[in-house]
Amino acid sequence: MLIKQIPIRNSLRNYMYLLACEKTSSAIAIDPLDHALCLQMADQMGWKIKIVANTHHHHDHIGGNGPVIAATGAELVSHKDATDAIPGVDRGLSAGEELHCGKFALKVMDTPGHTMSHICLYFQGDTKEQPALFCGDTLFNAGVGRCDFGGEPKILFETFEDQIFPLADNVRIFPGHDYIENNLEFTLDREPDNEQALSLRKKFQNGLNAESFVSDIGLEREINVFFRLNSAQVRSGIAASFNTRLENLDNEKTFIGLRKLRDNW
Repeated sequence: MLIKQIPIRNSLRNYMYLLACEKTSSAIAIDPLDHALCLQMADQMGWKIKIVANTHHHHDHIGGNGPVIAATGAELVSHKDATDAIPGVDRGLSAGEELHCGKFALKVMDTPGHTMSHICLYFQGDTKEQPALFCGDTLFNAGVGRCDFGGEPKILFETFEDQIFPLADNVRIFPGHDYIENNLEFTLDREPDNEQALSLRKKFQNGLNAESFVSDIGLEREINVFFRLNSAQVRSGIAASFNTRLENLDNEKTFIGLRKLRDNW
């Protein structure tokens, strides 16, 4: 499988993706908001878009569906419970299904929290490519999705606890937005002595291009404060921020507290 990460460079710093089969040149377009750019990139690469996949129903992820489908005749797929919110869905997807394109397949993960009908698409890896997670607005580099546009923090925590935290360290992360630098600042606000986050921030300050940066689960365990729920510094900070006793906190309450702080940070 070949991956093209495409930054849109709009005010929301969206990413969209083209995933292609090396043997057939058939491709999946994930959240192709900028339809003209998506079609241009597919043409340049010599790829034929056969499927448009939406991670969720928010406009900045579905806004380019129509023109891409009109130009390619692609099938539109989404979470099975988002079909009423996304115009023209051909097929609703459920947890555990496989989405096939050419010779590769993506496993469908049902990942509510940012919205209640959100999917991530998981590539299990092959001899050439490491595993990869196309995670929409569930997981960002050094952060997680908001829950105040139709989601629920408790449900998002359960998604992470059950599905994201158990992923292997070598799973690469391909999120729906580029928020890495601001998210690092939030991690360091909560955990000022985090050496990995400090080191990565310095690399960005010295010219590392966020658009070329690809994280993985192993790195997220170090730089993403939402993965660091057992950190004494993180947990004591939550206790102080919400004027609660440290012994009353568990991973869920710490995660929800972090999400609440991040909403207004």
